[in-house]
Amino acid sequence: MSPLAFRVLGPLQVHGPDGPLRLPPGRQEVILAALLLETNRVVSTNHLVDLIWEDNPPETARTQVQICVSRLRKLLAGADGEVSITTRPPGYVLHTDAGNVDAALFTGLVLRARRLRERGELDQAVRLLRDAVTLWQGDCLSGLDSGPLANKARQLNEERLTAVELRIQLELELGRYDGLVGELQRLTREHPLREKLRGQLIQALYWSGRQAEALEAFRTARRFLAEELGLEPSRELRELESAILAGRLPAPAAPAPVRVPVDRAEEETAGAELEEDPEPAAAPPPPEALRQDAVPHQLPAAVADFVSDADRLAALEEALTGRPGRTTVGLAAITGKPGTGKSTLAVHVAHMLSETGFPDGQLYCDLRGTTGTPATPEEVLGRFLRALGIPGQLIPESLDERAEMYRTRLASRRVLVVLDDAAGEGQVLPLLPGSRGCAVLVTGRARLTALPGAHRVELDVLAEDQALELLSRIVGRERVAGEAAAAEALVRTVGRLPLALRIVAARLAARPHWTLASMVQRLANERHRLDELAHGEMTMRASLSLTYEGLAPEDRRLLRLLSMAQAPTLPSWLAGALLDDRRPFPSDLMEPLVDVQMLDVAGVERTGGFRYRFHEIIRVYAREQLAAHHTPEARQEALARMAGGWMHLAQQAHRKVYGGDFTVLHGDAPRWEPPASYTDEVLADPLAWLDAEQASLCGMVEHTADAGLHDLSWDLATSLVTLFEVRGHYDLWEQTHLSALAAVRKAGNLRGTAAIRASLGSLYMSRNQFDTARQALNSALDVFQALDEPMGEALCRRDMALIARTSGDDAAALELYRRSLADFDRAGDVVGRAIVLTQSAHIRMRQGETAEAQNQLDEALDIYEGVGYTGGRARTLRRVGQLLLEQGRSDLAVLTFTEVLELCRDSGDVIGEGHLLRDLGHAFVIMGRPDRARDFYDRAVAAREGVMDFGGGALARLDLARLLDAEPGRSRELLVPAVEVFRERRMGRELAEAERLLATGC
Repeated sequence: MSPLAFRVLGPLQVHGPDGPLRLPPGRQEVILAALLLETNRVVSTNHLVDLIWEDNPPETARTQVQICVSRLRKLLAGADGEVSITTRPPGYVLHTDAGNVDAALFTGLVLRARRLRERGELDQAVRLLRDAVTLWQGDCLSGLDSGPLANKARQLNEERLTAVELRIQLELELGRYDGLVGELQRLTREHPLREKLRGQLIQALYWSGRQAEALEAFRTARRFLAEELGLEPSRELRELESAILAGRLPAPAAPAPVRVPVDRAEEETAGAELEEDPEPAAAPPPPEALRQDAVPHQLPAAVADFVSDADRLAALEEALTGRPGRTTVGLAAITGKPGTGKSTLAVHVAHMLSETGFPDGQLYCDLRGTTGTPATPEEVLGRFLRALGIPGQLIPESLDERAEMYRTRLASRRVLVVLDDAAGEGQVLPLLPGSRGCAVLVTGRARLTALPGAHRVELDVLAEDQALELLSRIVGRERVAGEAAAAEALVRTVGRLPLALRIVAARLAARPHWTLASMVQRLANERHRLDELAHGEMTMRASLSLTYEGLAPEDRRLLRLLSMAQAPTLPSWLAGALLDDRRPFPSDLMEPLVDVQMLDVAGVERTGGFRYRFHEIIRVYAREQLAAHHTPEARQEALARMAGGWMHLAQQAHRKVYGGDFTVLHGDAPRWEPPASYTDEVLADPLAWLDAEQASLCGMVEHTADAGLHDLSWDLATSLVTLFEVRGHYDLWEQTHLSALAAVRKAGNLRGTAAIRASLGSLYMSRNQFDTARQALNSALDVFQALDEPMGEALCRRDMALIARTSGDDAAALELYRRSLADFDRAGDVVGRAIVLTQSAHIRMRQGETAEAQNQLDEALDIYEGVGYTGGRARTLRRVGQLLLEQGRSDLAVLTFTEVLELCRDSGDVIGEGHLLRDLGHAFVIMGRPDRARDFYDRAVAAREGVMDFGGGALARLDLARLLDAEPGRSRELLVPAVEVFRERRMGRELAEAERLLATGC
């Protein structure tokens, strides 16, 4: 049987052995077209929904897509068994030989033609380009009604014209001028805005001996551009006219052959490369087919006065975006000494390529390679996975598993990863994606020569013309032109080092009455500074001291104290805390440092206030000045105020989440309160603030621990569990608590030690490390009993009860819950009481004590609603829904589950959403409505597997398979991957049932 042939370069067509196949118009055409444009690659279900319904999909959209895919499978299976559509999370893949799809054939032929051109084989390249263009039967996907697909079609149409232009250029180089004139005249009428075609027409006319017509063709182009766009012709067209008038237009020359290191066997089989290896010939994954829910945009802001070499930018662009046939991840490394602009160049290139080259997102991380604590690959992968939509609870602990999940998440995306300030290759290698559609841009002081296949850029000082351009952009062109000689002397004086030049220029910009010559004289008066400017760090100290000494005394003091902050960016209130200045707008304290570029503006907060950051070398310099001007006691007092500010905000965030100081212990260390208006605005969404400040808060726990501020360290660490628990940041939970534990032990702080141990017990319990959790909780409980600390006792007994309940010891659990309840009542903690009531109600439900369970849940709900704790209310309502199901009140259960589902969606709880979708499926099964149950189970599978929770997804697959007695094929499709998950995770009961269903042919 001859294979199917798919055509998208024109109207969508499928040709089988018996002629054209009739495709039902509408949704099936759109889905097939999308799958063909991504042959052998995953197309997400979300993307298919967007293609069909764009901004307003119905609730049944995913189900309708599944129906369309099922019908396409039947259509294609009946014509050719070698073509298949398979389900692969998060969507579907159409499998077929790339040679059966005209778009892939076109791309492969153009790629081979470009290779032949590089080897100087122009005749063969022209023949392949002609063959490629003859594949087209009109505009790509003409007649198909889908706005998003039209964008991809326009991209392919553009590639067609580019191929035509390339073929004409090669024929000009071969001297075939006469035969091209007519074709070029037609093409310029059809595409009047393509100046390349007009330039080729002018050359063809001139070298055919028709000089007057060539000039008239130029004048026609000029008139058209002026009348239609108000523009002059491009520089290339104007140069053609000048060369013709001067009689110096050179004939187009073929490029010198490039010797390609390919053996003869490879050359002889080059014509078969599409059949043997279709993947390299395929275009990079298009942005539309890879759109996911989580699209990270983490790049820092680019600078407006950026200056660089155009060739360097082009080389970096080519290294990162590559050619269509690239088979490996794009990789570039920017290295150089401090102050040469490595990060600035990386961020500029990343922004330049973000929309066109990497539309599926940009990941960014400061690897802290030049600090004492560089970021570990595990830490970075955790951050990136969360940015890519993976909840913290699902992120594995080992480096290898995190790297595998990271590569899987990026496999069908075009994402740029920027790794700033790398310590070495070992830090970078685990962070490289595996997909050729992605690229990585690394900066660092080390040369990073062991990065395989990396394009390397080593930055040095600016060229003189670039340095003058940078100076002009900062201080003004008129000012530089008025003192040209002094400007040249100034850039030489600072060694053309970008950071040094920026600092000096900032002083001049801030003082317009100063002349450039006076700045040169100031630099010359600094003994040894001119020599130092050409030698590493000492040069920066000399340049920085010029700006530092020009600051007011209070500004110098602030700069020194700010250097203690270890946060990646600095909120403005830090200035008030460090100076103990309680003005309502503390950013006013920061601005004098921004004016002279000793601080940079890093971004804007939700309050409208600014975030600031140090350049690394300036921070080092400020710390030197800190040690020279402040006693250890003064530094400790300033650090305590700064930590007290973070502690105050973290405590307020906890209060807003829980409705008060509930289920948490606090110490007695003093707080420093930022302006009340700032606190109210920034904590409008407390979890969002905790998320945004995570790095700063965790760093402050370790900073205070190292500095001996043990009371602040343990208090802040335990307060952050508000964030760690909700988001699943188990690594950070452990890291911060172990740092605080060392500090409180060293200080002999028994209460702090017990608080940290109790919190670690909760962590180990969350990780199912029950033996370790018991040890930590028992140790903490002993101390709390000795101190008569009811809140601590309550927290320990609550968690010990949960361990007993999970282990099946309901009697022990109920006794522990009873004592915990009494402890919470003694401490006056109503939320703690509600949590115990909700957890113990589950045991009452299992024991058939539904009335008592209902009473406990009702009381818990009253408490949560009274204090405004939404998370607790959602968990309790879910139990209420399960109780209603057991009581046979299915309609009310559905209403309850639906309410909780909305709460989960509002709070971004994707794990909870998957649970609730499955609960709703169970409810509709009990109600005898399998159609609705199937819909919710389907959505549960998508929700759980969409965040790579394959265990939860397998359970939902099993639920769905039970309902599909009449669809054995679909049931098998669901159960086969579920069996693999059950077997891998040793879920014996579920595995047995899934294998039984498979064996019975369900």
